Amino acid sequence: MSENKLNLLADFPAVSAKTWKDKIIADLKGADFDKKLVWRTPEGFNVQPFYRTEDLKGLKTTTSAPGQFPYVRGTKTNNDWAIRQNICACKNARKANAKVLEVLNKGINSLGLCLSKDKLTYNFIKTLLNGVNAEAVAINFSICACAAPKLANILVRYYGRMGYNTKNLIGSINVDPIKNMLLKGKALTREQVTEKLVETVKAAKSLVNYRVVGVNSVVLNNSGAYAAQELAYALAWGAEYMTMLTEAGVANYRAANAIRFNMGIGGNYFMEIAKFRAGRMLWAKIVEAYKAPIFTTALRNAAKMNVSAETSRFNMTIFDAYVNLLRTQTESMSAAIAGVDEITVTPFDATYEQPTEFSERIARNQQLLLKEEAHFDKVVDPAAGSYYLENLTASIAAEAWKQFLAIQEQGGMYAMVMDGKVQEHMQANLNTRLADVAKRKEVLLGSNQFPNFTEKAGKKIKEQGTKNKDGKACHCSSSASDPCSLLPTLPIARAAEQFEQLRLETEGAKKQPVAFMLTIGNLAMRIARAQFSCNFLACAGYKVIDNNGFATVAEGIKAARKAKADIIVLCSSDDEYATLAPQAWKKLQNAKETFIVAGAPACMADLQALGIQNFINVRSNVLETLKSLNSQLLKK
Repeated sequence: MSENKLNLLADFPAVSAKTWKDKIIADLKGADFDKKLVWRTPEGFNVQPFYRTEDLKGLKTTTSAPGQFPYVRGTKTNNDWAIRQNICACKNARKANAKVLEVLNKGINSLGLCLSKDKLTYNFIKTLLNGVNAEAVAINFSICACAAPKLANILVRYYGRMGYNTKNLIGSINVDPIKNMLLKGKALTREQVTEKLVETVKAAKSLVNYRVVGVNSVVLNNSGAYAAQELAYALAWGAEYMTMLTEAGVANYRAANAIRFNMGIGGNYFMEIAKFRAGRMLWAKIVEAYKAPIFTTALRNAAKMNVSAETSRFNMTIFDAYVNLLRTQTESMSAAIAGVDEITVTPFDATYEQPTEFSERIARNQQLLLKEEAHFDKVVDPAAGSYYLENLTASIAAEAWKQFLAIQEQGGMYAMVMDGKVQEHMQANLNTRLADVAKRKEVLLGSNQFPNFTEKAGKKIKEQGTKNKDGKACHCSSSASDPCSLLPTLPIARAAEQFEQLRLETEGAKKQPVAFMLTIGNLAMRIARAQFSCNFLACAGYKVIDNNGFATVAEGIKAARKAKADIIVLCSSDDEYATLAPQAWKKLQNAKETFIVAGAPACMADLQALGIQNFINVRSNVLETLKSLNSQLLKK
């Protein structure tokens, strides 16, 4: 039967990549191929408009199977991942326990428990874990590094008294002094950092499947780091801890097995898939470097990168918050496809309130849908063999490795944090990303593009100033005001914050500014520019009034004044602006209304010479333009 199957492509000659490119260049009709179609990514490398079979030749990402070193295709032979939910257990163990038991019956199989060092006792842990089968769920703890050894000792004692086989227990204790240095600015000596790590690793020795050293590059992601940047710093971070532990006498495989990577998931879907795949490969190579005198089986197995991924807070918004559901869904999809070990979906309302029961349920169900309906857990590394994703993985790996080596040349992660270079680098990167958001080079639906014109958000913001900089409740007694806090801190921000501030200012004003579209002339152009202008000005929360069109400028101005407009936007074609704009300006130059021309017509210089200064177009800095308008209008 098989010999009778037809090869449908057999009668067609093979087409080379050069032939394809030549055809594309011909179709471009003189436009530059590289400028028109090649994407220069923020990561620092180019992405081609198409890839073919020959682009896979020589790639190291295609030479191994799932579960095989260097683990680019996954550290396991299945694609199951843990569904995690974080719970604050800092104050009341009984209430936290009730919440734990509730969520365990709703699809959660990984718990994230935030503890306070001031409340940490054996009885507190006993109450917190009452009714929890610790062999059936991963239990992850976050606590101040100074209390982590005490926590480990309590857990060993508690699990022993409960009769658990410690080999069946999975979880983590997130000890990460460098994270605390970045977020709180408290300088620690290298010896102090090493001591905190070693004490916890030794205390948790019998918890063989507990990862007790955290690399929390998620804070960099929430600071606006691009994929390759986060990966490079995460690798340097992990390598720093490996060096500290092994130099302190911890066996290389034990050191590697102690480390967990808590990483963010950015909004660039394919880039994030490639990031995690590249990360596993590079981390395996880094661990391999600690193989002296031999690369043992134990170390080879320990080279498996353990990743707990969390959806990014950087691109979450207050306005049009349900769009956050779309963001977190695609982010969790990319992490699941990439084969991470655990995923936490941030509830969509986390930007403006303590997540509600509804938002937490939706966050859980987003992952359950991926498993139970989309069956993402049934296929291991579906990205394998994709011309694009394999090349993207290789490109991210190369760029991240280059940045990793640069970090090492500057003394490593600890030295760069102490020198403030990591903080400086991330501040510069954040400034770049915020500038791109201001100019709409980076789009945030509902904030800098396509806002909900009628939404009011002020009343729904129930919490402000109650969270620390990485967006989580902080119950640690130390702070940046501590006299020992000597380091600059990591800048943490959301991309939409500046636009949200503008809109909240408008909401708080005595009068909502009114923007009136004076549409006239060419039908297609006036409609397009009116839509653009409405979208543009609504980003500041202004009331926008569109119109079908006016016969004369005078008629349009009369209608605008009847509507009590504060802004009048002339919407027409470039050719007609030469006549219409001066007519409108003659009637408005001494009036109270702000006059704006929608577009960048060839006659702009002539119009500016008349005194017309306000133009909005695709090249405008949306944020700065709206800030300027707010400063004028909200004082009136």
